[in-house]
Amino acid sequence: MSGSKFADRVLNMNISGIRKMFEAAGSDAVNLGLGQPDFDTPQHIKQAAIDAINSGFTAYTASPGIIELREELSRKFKRDNSFDIDPSQIIITSGASEALELAIASLVNPGDEVMIANPGFVSYNSLVSMMGGKVSSIPLDDELTIRPETIMEELSSKTKAMIINSPANPTGAVQSKKDMRAFAEIADDENITIISDEVYEHFIYEGEHVSPAQFTDNVITINSVSKTYAMTGWRIGYVAAKDEYTEQMLKVHQYVQACANSIAQKAAFAAISGPQDSVVLMRDEFLRRRNVLMDGLRSMGLKCVVPKGAFYAFPEVDDPTKVASDLISNGVIVVPGTAFGEMGDGHIRISYASSMPNIQKALKIMENVIAQV
Repeated sequence: MSGSKFADRVLNMNISGIRKMFEAAGSDAVNLGLGQPDFDTPQHIKQAAIDAINSGFTAYTASPGIIELREELSRKFKRDNSFDIDPSQIIITSGASEALELAIASLVNPGDEVMIANPGFVSYNSLVSMMGGKVSSIPLDDELTIRPETIMEELSSKTKAMIINSPANPTGAVQSKKDMRAFAEIADDENITIISDEVYEHFIYEGEHVSPAQFTDNVITINSVSKTYAMTGWRIGYVAAKDEYTEQMLKVHQYVQACANSIAQKAAFAAISGPQDSVVLMRDEFLRRRNVLMDGLRSMGLKCVVPKGAFYAFPEVDDPTKVASDLISNGVIVVPGTAFGEMGDGHIRISYASSMPNIQKALKIMENVIAQV
């Protein structure tokens, strides 16, 4: 036997920069690094899971997911996102993470290029590389958004797909309706696929959420209940697309996962079909926290584009690796911008999905640390 016993595609991957920072800190640290709402899952959702357990709903479901959940999602897409999709064109997945894997695995051949915002969510780059694809970085503009003209400049004959994430992680940027329409036109004209990651769709403070599936069939829409309903640990996501896509994604899903967790699917149905008060409450609280965080950053003299959505801020700092390290030493977790791509250099990502007292405590520590850098 020659060479390594392990596959190159795994050896060439790095551990998530977000997880590295999380694991480097003590248990008492203020965690402004992990993108997880600090709210509890609403009671009616938990009760649906309890009822499912008590009724013995513990066997495999159909691979695409339970039909009542897919029917409810079909109505949700029509109501909230202004496009039609049949329940048969929806697959319930183990979180948006699996949905992303299904999309990229079904599209990307070795050597194919996938356009990704740089900085952008950490999973995109690694998943493309795992499938043998190549990442084509899309630089962001001064407002940390993707410009359609930049996509045209970066296109090549090998471009297979582009990933659009709005609201975006790590920047909190929200793409305009005009931009989304332009992305759709590019996808149609160039015969490439948009992978639209919409997991933060309900957390928008300025502007509106627009799904590119309003404008083109060349799109795979990905979402989950994780952020919207404070259900990160339940691991339920979903992917929606026309038949030509879902037929291929379902093959991968069947062999990788068989089906999503049966009990969590019942809980997700209760979340999407039930009262939405908790979503509004979280959105309003995140907005309040964002404003406090932005005031604190300004008082330190830090430049930061105001995030219009999600629950992340992406301020500019000198020597972000040292800042992040010093903050961890003082009990505050943030993530260096380079964890999201080399063009994130000069930034740190701060999650304000933490309590107001934690944010206020972190700002006081940060002020001292920044003053010494």
